[in-house]
Amino acid sequence: LILRRMSATKPRLERLRDLTPGTRADFFALLVERTRGITREGRPYYHCRFRDAARTVAFMAWVDDRWFAPCENDWREGTFYKLRAIFGEHERYGPQIDLLAIREVVDADRGDGFDEADFVESTPHAIAVLWAEAIALAKENIDDEPLRDLVLDVLETHADAFQRLPASRDRAYPYRGGLLEHVVAVTRLVLELADRYTTAWPEMQPPLDRGLLVAAALLHDIGRLRELSDDWNTQPTLAGRLFGPGLLARDMVREASRERPLSAETQTLLEHLLLCPHAKEPPVVPEGVLLVHADRLDLEFAQCARLLQRDPAKGPFTERDPGLGRALYKQREKREES
Repeated sequence: LILRRMSATKPRLERLRDLTPGTRADFFALLVERTRGITREGRPYYHCRFRDAARTVAFMAWVDDRWFAPCENDWREGTFYKLRAIFGEHERYGPQIDLLAIREVVDADRGDGFDEADFVESTPHAIAVLWAEAIALAKENIDDEPLRDLVLDVLETHADAFQRLPASRDRAYPYRGGLLEHVVAVTRLVLELADRYTTAWPEMQPPLDRGLLVAAALLHDIGRLRELSDDWNTQPTLAGRLFGPGLLARDMVREASRERPLSAETQTLLEHLLLCPHAKEPPVVPEGVLLVHADRLDLEFAQCARLLQRDPAKGPFTERDPGLGRALYKQREKREES
């Protein structure tokens, strides 16, 4: 469906990731978000996000704009488009586009270099290796046999989706295998923290339950499997919108525990820990404190590292990252190695 014919003056075809502020170009992109909203003054709009594997840009379709009706009636999340736009960098909201023309990608675009693989970013780590490590972390650190069996059962039951989905739609680890990468990173981190604080506070009673902590770290984001819908269009499902990943994780563990029952105390503590990273109320057990901070640290640092690694902006600061809510300073003095 052609929504607007490309004009006779045809700009060069570029990649979204390579555009610089002020550039007018044609490029291919995936529509990953089309969210309807209303301003305080009652003015309807759509907030849209287009991306390739390396950059996401925002576009606002206001009710009095020529793109509002096509956006509302024709545009579909998870669909590839060829766009003509002017790329810009907003001081507060980050990468933006001023849309000039748009149409769905057609087979003939492959002759101009269109390839779905350009829009699917994957973890830089071998997924098989990460998966083997997740299984090993459960087997080697959870001494409680029913708890260990339940964790392994949940992981193996959902192995395909667990290795395929991102950890988030557009913030940290927003790529194929990102969920697995994040979970393994958090589990490693809580183990290091548990060792550190067990040594520092040897007389604490009750002592840290290392196995319970590892179980919760491995399963804390399992609810993402029901919150996110698929590879190309990771918009929240209805259940994801209504309940969020914390409650969905708790429900999945409750379902699994019908077949592999835990002790009442273990069940209760595990459910509490699964809710901790997603809850407004603070944890009431020390394992929850470690899990919450490990989760937040890993997510925020991953966003920082990803931004610094991929940022195309010239100058001392990166582009503003909407997820972080800020730009990062990246200019450092060059120091000679001793």
